[in-house]
Amino acid sequence: MEENRKTVAVLVPTYRPDKKFSRLLQMLQHQTYPVKQIIIMNTEQSLWNENGYQGIPGLEVHHVAKTEFDHGGTRKKGMEYVKTDVCICMTQDAVPADAYLVENLVKALYQKTQEEPIASAYARQLPDKDCRLIERYTRSFNYPEESRVKTEADLPNLGIKTYFCSNVCAAYRMDIYDRLDGFVDQAIFNEDMLYAAQVIDAGYGIAYAADAKVIHSHNYSGLQQLHRNFDLAVSQAQHPEVFASVPSEGEGIRMVKQTANYLKEQKKWHLLPELVYQSGCKYLGYRLGKRYRLLPMPLVRKLTMNPTYWNRQE
Repeated sequence: MEENRKTVAVLVPTYRPDKKFSRLLQMLQHQTYPVKQIIIMNTEQSLWNENGYQGIPGLEVHHVAKTEFDHGGTRKKGMEYVKTDVCICMTQDAVPADAYLVENLVKALYQKTQEEPIASAYARQLPDKDCRLIERYTRSFNYPEESRVKTEADLPNLGIKTYFCSNVCAAYRMDIYDRLDGFVDQAIFNEDMLYAAQVIDAGYGIAYAADAKVIHSHNYSGLQQLHRNFDLAVSQAQHPEVFASVPSEGEGIRMVKQTANYLKEQKKWHLLPELVYQSGCKYLGYRLGKRYRLLPMPLVRKLTMNPTYWNRQE
Protein backbone atom coordinates (compact mmCIF):
# COMPACT_ATOMS: atom_id res chain seq x y z
CA MET A 1 0.00 0.00 0.00
CA GLU A 2 1.14 3.55 -0.69
CA GLU A 3 1.07 4.63 2.96
CA ASN A 4 3.61 1.92 3.84
CA ARG A 5 6.20 3.79 1.78
CA LYS A 6 5.84 7.06 3.69
CA THR A 7 8.44 8.17 6.21
CA VAL A 8 7.33 9.74 9.49
CA ALA A 9 8.72 12.31 11.92
CA VAL A 10 7.28 13.37 15.28
CA LEU A 11 7.62 16.96 16.50
CA VAL A 12 7.18 17.74 20.21
CA PRO A 13 7.66 21.14 21.90
CA THR A 14 8.76 20.63 25.52
CA TYR A 15 9.05 22.69 28.70
CA ARG A 16 10.16 20.95 31.89
CA PRO A 17 9.44 17.47 30.42
CA ASP A 18 8.21 14.93 32.97
CA LYS A 19 7.23 11.26 33.26
CA LYS A 20 4.46 11.57 30.68
CA PHE A 21 6.98 12.78 28.13
CA SER A 22 9.25 9.83 28.92
CA ARG A 23 6.27 7.52 28.45
CA LEU A 24 5.49 9.22 25.12
CA LEU A 25 9.02 8.51 23.87
CA GLN A 26 8.79 4.89 25.02
CA MET A 27 5.52 4.37 23.18
CA LEU A 28 6.90 5.94 20.00
CA GLN A 29 9.64 3.28 19.97
CA HIS A 30 7.04 0.51 20.09
CA GLN A 31 4.79 1.60 17.24
CA THR A 32 3.82 -0.81 14.44
CA TYR A 33 4.75 1.91 11.95
CA PRO A 34 8.37 3.14 12.26
CA VAL A 35 9.21 6.71 13.28
CA LYS A 36 12.31 7.97 11.50
CA GLN A 37 12.79 11.31 13.31
CA ILE A 38 11.80 12.62 16.73
CA ILE A 39 12.30 16.40 16.79
CA ILE A 40 12.21 18.09 20.20
CA MET A 41 11.79 21.88 20.39
CA ASN A 42 12.77 22.41 24.00
CA THR A 43 12.20 25.66 25.86
CA GLU A 44 15.25 26.59 28.00
CA GLN A 45 18.32 24.40 27.55
CA SER A 46 19.06 24.50 31.30
CA LEU A 47 15.82 22.59 31.97
CA TRP A 48 16.67 19.70 29.61
CA ASN A 49 18.09 16.52 31.14
CA GLU A 50 20.51 15.39 28.46
CA ASN A 51 21.26 12.11 30.23
CA GLY A 52 17.61 11.09 30.51
CA TYR A 53 17.05 10.47 26.81
CA GLN A 54 20.21 8.79 25.57
CA GLY A 55 20.06 6.14 22.86
CA ILE A 56 16.61 6.95 21.42
CA PRO A 57 16.77 6.37 17.63
CA GLY A 58 16.22 9.48 15.51
CA LEU A 59 16.01 11.86 18.50
CA GLU A 60 17.27 15.40 17.93
CA VAL A 61 16.88 18.31 20.36
CA HIS A 62 16.73 22.00 19.45
CA HIS A 63 16.59 24.59 22.23
CA VAL A 64 14.71 27.89 22.28
CA ALA A 65 14.65 30.59 24.94
CA LYS A 66 11.45 31.02 26.91
CA THR A 67 11.16 34.57 25.61
CA GLU A 68 11.21 33.21 22.04
CA PHE A 69 8.63 30.43 22.42
CA ASP A 70 5.53 30.83 20.28
CA HIS A 71 2.81 28.25 19.61
CA GLY A 72 2.97 28.90 15.87
CA GLY A 73 6.55 30.08 15.37
CA THR A 74 8.26 27.37 17.44
CA ARG A 75 6.39 24.60 15.63
CA LYS A 76 7.04 26.27 12.28
CA LYS A 77 10.76 26.32 13.08
CA GLY A 78 10.59 22.66 14.14
CA MET A 79 8.96 21.71 10.86
CA GLU A 80 12.02 23.07 9.03
CA TYR A 81 14.02 20.16 10.49
CA VAL A 82 11.62 17.53 9.13
CA LYS A 83 13.13 15.25 6.48
CA THR A 84 10.14 12.90 6.05
CA ASP A 85 6.89 12.65 4.10
CA VAL A 86 4.72 13.03 7.20
CA CYS A 87 5.17 14.93 10.45
CA ILE A 88 3.08 14.22 13.55
CA CYS A 89 2.85 17.17 15.93
CA MET A 90 2.31 16.21 19.57
CA THR A 91 2.39 17.86 22.98
CA GLN A 92 4.63 16.51 25.74
CA ASP A 93 1.66 15.31 27.82
CA ALA A 94 -0.04 13.29 25.05
CA VAL A 95 0.79 9.59 25.38
CA PRO A 96 -0.04 7.10 22.60
CA ALA A 97 -2.77 4.80 23.87
CA ASP A 98 -1.44 1.80 21.93
CA ALA A 99 1.08 0.70 19.30
CA TYR A 100 -1.13 1.69 16.33
CA LEU A 101 -1.21 5.50 16.68
CA VAL A 102 1.28 6.28 13.91
CA GLU A 103 -0.04 3.56 11.60
CA ASN A 104 -3.63 4.79 11.89
CA LEU A 105 -2.72 8.44 11.37
CA VAL A 106 -0.75 7.64 8.21
CA LYS A 107 -3.62 5.48 6.99
CA ALA A 108 -6.05 8.36 7.53
CA LEU A 109 -3.79 10.78 5.64
CA TYR A 110 -3.55 8.62 2.55
CA GLN A 111 -7.02 7.06 2.48
CA LYS A 112 -8.46 6.44 -0.98
CA THR A 113 -12.13 7.05 -0.19
CA GLN A 114 -11.97 10.82 -0.65
CA GLU A 115 -11.87 12.88 -3.84
CA GLU A 116 -10.04 15.67 -1.97
CA PRO A 117 -6.49 14.89 -0.81
CA ILE A 118 -6.20 14.76 2.99
CA ALA A 119 -3.74 17.35 4.28
CA SER A 120 -4.05 16.70 8.04
CA ALA A 121 -5.30 13.94 10.31
CA TYR A 122 -5.82 14.33 14.04
CA ALA A 123 -6.12 11.72 16.75
CA ARG A 124 -8.80 10.92 19.29
CA GLN A 125 -8.01 12.15 22.80
CA LEU A 126 -8.99 9.82 25.61
CA PRO A 127 -9.25 10.87 29.28
CA ASP A 128 -6.52 9.90 31.72
CA LYS A 129 -7.32 7.84 34.83
CA ASP A 130 -7.58 10.88 37.09
CA CYS A 131 -9.83 12.84 34.73
CA ARG A 132 -12.93 14.34 36.38
CA LEU A 133 -16.39 13.47 35.05
CA ILE A 134 -17.20 16.78 33.33
CA GLU A 135 -13.87 16.85 31.49
CA ARG A 136 -14.30 13.16 30.67
CA TYR A 137 -17.57 13.95 28.93
CA THR A 138 -15.97 16.91 27.13
CA ARG A 139 -13.42 14.50 25.65
CA SER A 140 -16.21 12.34 24.22
CA PHE A 141 -18.03 15.43 22.89
CA ASN A 142 -14.99 16.72 20.99
CA TYR A 143 -13.54 13.31 20.10
CA PRO A 144 -16.34 10.84 19.28
CA GLU A 145 -15.97 7.17 18.35
CA GLU A 146 -16.63 7.68 14.63
CA SER A 147 -13.95 8.80 12.18
CA ARG A 148 -14.79 11.32 9.48
CA VAL A 149 -13.31 13.67 6.89
CA LYS A 150 -14.13 17.38 6.85
CA THR A 151 -14.04 19.55 3.74
CA GLU A 152 -15.28 22.96 2.64
CA ALA A 153 -18.69 21.42 1.97
CA ASP A 154 -19.11 20.91 5.74
CA LEU A 155 -18.86 24.60 6.65
CA PRO A 156 -22.63 25.32 6.49
CA ASN A 157 -23.36 22.37 8.78
CA LEU A 158 -20.32 22.14 11.08
CA GLY A 159 -19.31 25.79 11.20
CA ILE A 160 -16.13 26.32 13.23
CA LYS A 161 -15.83 22.56 13.91
CA THR A 162 -14.83 22.22 10.25
CA TYR A 163 -11.51 23.85 11.20
CA PHE A 164 -11.05 21.80 14.34
CA CYS A 165 -7.70 20.00 14.41
CA SER A 166 -5.55 19.62 17.50
CA ASN A 167 -1.76 19.67 17.67
CA VAL A 168 -2.03 17.61 20.83
CA CYS A 169 -1.68 14.91 18.18
CA ALA A 170 -2.07 15.67 14.48
CA ALA A 171 -0.32 14.37 11.37
CA TYR A 172 0.57 16.54 8.38
CA ARG A 173 1.49 15.72 4.80
CA MET A 174 4.69 17.70 4.33
CA ASP A 175 4.21 18.23 0.58
CA ILE A 176 0.92 20.04 1.23
CA TYR A 177 2.25 21.76 4.36
CA ASP A 178 5.13 23.28 2.36
CA ARG A 179 2.79 24.27 -0.46
CA LEU A 180 0.58 26.20 1.98
CA ASP A 181 3.56 27.73 3.87
CA GLY A 182 2.63 25.93 7.10
CA PHE A 183 1.93 27.39 10.52
CA VAL A 184 1.76 31.11 11.16
CA ASP A 185 4.90 32.79 12.55
CA GLN A 186 3.13 34.13 15.63
CA ALA A 187 0.18 32.57 17.43
CA ILE A 188 -0.82 32.81 21.07
CA PHE A 189 -3.12 29.83 20.49
CA ASN A 190 -4.94 27.94 17.72
CA GLU A 191 -2.01 27.59 15.33
CA ASP A 192 -3.48 24.21 14.38
CA MET A 193 -6.91 25.65 13.50
CA LEU A 194 -5.38 28.56 11.58
CA TYR A 195 -3.52 26.07 9.40
CA ALA A 196 -6.65 23.91 9.14
CA ALA A 197 -8.54 26.89 7.75
CA GLN A 198 -5.88 27.23 5.03
CA VAL A 199 -6.24 23.53 4.28
CA ILE A 200 -10.02 23.76 3.89
CA ASP A 201 -9.87 26.97 1.83
CA ALA A 202 -7.31 25.36 -0.50
CA GLY A 203 -9.68 22.48 -1.23
CA TYR A 204 -8.06 19.77 0.89
CA GLY A 205 -9.64 17.60 3.58
CA ILE A 206 -9.00 17.15 7.30
CA ALA A 207 -9.41 13.64 8.71
CA TYR A 208 -10.44 12.81 12.23
CA ALA A 209 -8.96 9.37 12.91
CA ALA A 210 -10.88 7.90 15.84
CA ASP A 211 -8.76 4.73 15.78
CA ALA A 212 -5.60 6.80 16.36
CA LYS A 213 -5.69 7.40 20.11
CA VAL A 214 -3.71 9.34 22.70
CA ILE A 215 -4.25 9.69 26.43
CA HIS A 216 -4.63 13.40 27.14
CA SER A 217 -6.82 15.36 29.54
CA HIS A 218 -6.61 18.17 32.10
CA ASN A 219 -8.40 18.95 35.33
CA TYR A 220 -8.33 22.73 34.90
CA SER A 221 -9.63 25.04 37.60
CA GLY A 222 -12.15 27.73 36.71
CA LEU A 223 -9.38 30.35 36.65
CA GLN A 224 -7.24 28.21 34.35
CA GLN A 225 -10.23 27.81 32.02
CA LEU A 226 -10.62 31.60 31.98
CA HIS A 227 -6.94 32.09 31.02
CA ARG A 228 -7.13 29.40 28.35
CA ASN A 229 -10.27 30.79 26.75
CA PHE A 230 -8.89 34.31 26.90
CA ASP A 231 -5.94 33.26 24.72
CA LEU A 232 -8.21 31.23 22.46
CA ALA A 233 -10.41 34.30 21.85
CA VAL A 234 -7.38 36.55 21.31
CA SER A 235 -6.25 34.25 18.49
CA GLN A 236 -9.73 34.47 16.96
CA ALA A 237 -9.82 38.26 17.28
CA GLN A 238 -6.42 38.52 15.60
CA HIS A 239 -7.59 36.44 12.64
CA PRO A 240 -11.05 37.66 11.63
CA GLU A 241 -10.38 36.41 8.09
CA VAL A 242 -10.72 32.89 9.52
CA PHE A 243 -13.09 33.14 12.46
CA ALA A 244 -15.45 36.07 11.77
CA SER A 245 -17.74 34.03 9.54
CA VAL A 246 -17.74 30.93 11.81
CA PRO A 247 -18.43 32.09 15.40
CA SER A 248 -17.80 29.50 18.09
CA GLU A 249 -20.24 30.59 20.82
CA GLY A 250 -23.00 28.31 19.51
CA GLU A 251 -20.81 25.23 19.67
CA GLY A 252 -19.84 26.07 23.24
CA ILE A 253 -23.47 26.46 24.30
CA ARG A 254 -24.35 23.15 22.68
CA MET A 255 -21.57 21.40 24.62
CA VAL A 256 -22.74 22.90 27.94
CA LYS A 257 -26.34 21.80 27.32
CA GLN A 258 -25.31 18.27 26.38
CA THR A 259 -23.00 18.02 29.38
CA ALA A 260 -25.80 19.16 31.70
CA ASN A 261 -28.14 16.54 30.23
CA TYR A 262 -25.47 13.89 30.67
CA LEU A 263 -24.97 14.81 34.35
CA LYS A 264 -28.72 14.59 34.91
CA GLU A 265 -28.90 11.19 33.22
CA GLN A 266 -26.05 9.98 35.45
CA LYS A 267 -27.82 11.47 38.48
CA LYS A 268 -24.75 13.57 39.21
CA TRP A 269 -26.83 16.60 40.20
CA HIS A 270 -24.14 17.80 42.62
CA LEU A 271 -21.82 18.48 39.65
CA LEU A 272 -24.19 20.94 37.95
CA PRO A 273 -22.94 23.95 39.99
CA GLU A 274 -19.37 23.06 38.97
CA LEU A 275 -20.45 22.91 35.32
CA VAL A 276 -22.11 26.33 35.63
CA TYR A 277 -19.00 27.80 37.30
CA GLN A 278 -16.56 26.28 34.79
CA SER A 279 -18.71 27.33 31.83
CA GLY A 280 -19.03 30.85 33.24
CA CYS A 281 -15.25 31.13 33.56
CA LYS A 282 -14.79 29.92 30.00
CA TYR A 283 -17.35 32.38 28.66
CA LEU A 284 -15.93 35.32 30.63
CA GLY A 285 -12.42 34.55 29.40
CA TYR A 286 -13.70 34.25 25.85
CA ARG A 287 -15.58 37.56 25.91
CA LEU A 288 -12.60 39.38 27.43
CA GLY A 289 -10.24 37.86 24.87
CA LYS A 290 -12.45 38.96 21.99
CA ARG A 291 -12.14 42.54 23.30
CA TYR A 292 -8.51 42.40 24.38
CA ARG A 293 -7.64 45.52 22.37
CA LEU A 294 -9.86 47.57 24.67
CA LEU A 295 -8.15 46.31 27.82
CA PRO A 296 -5.09 47.88 29.52
CA MET A 297 -1.94 45.81 29.06
CA PRO A 298 -1.49 45.10 32.80
CA LEU A 299 -4.93 43.43 32.79
CA VAL A 300 -4.14 41.50 29.61
CA ARG A 301 -1.03 40.11 31.31
CA LYS A 302 -3.12 38.93 34.25
CA LEU A 303 -5.66 37.24 31.95
CA THR A 304 -3.29 35.43 29.58
CA MET A 305 -1.60 32.05 29.91
CA ASN A 306 1.30 33.32 27.76
CA PRO A 307 2.80 36.57 29.13
CA THR A 308 5.96 36.26 26.99
CA TYR A 309 3.77 36.48 23.88
CA TRP A 310 2.75 39.99 24.92
CA ASN A 311 6.38 41.03 25.44
CA ARG A 312 6.93 40.43 21.73
CA GLN A 313 3.72 42.26 20.83
CA GLU A 314 4.85 45.37 22.71
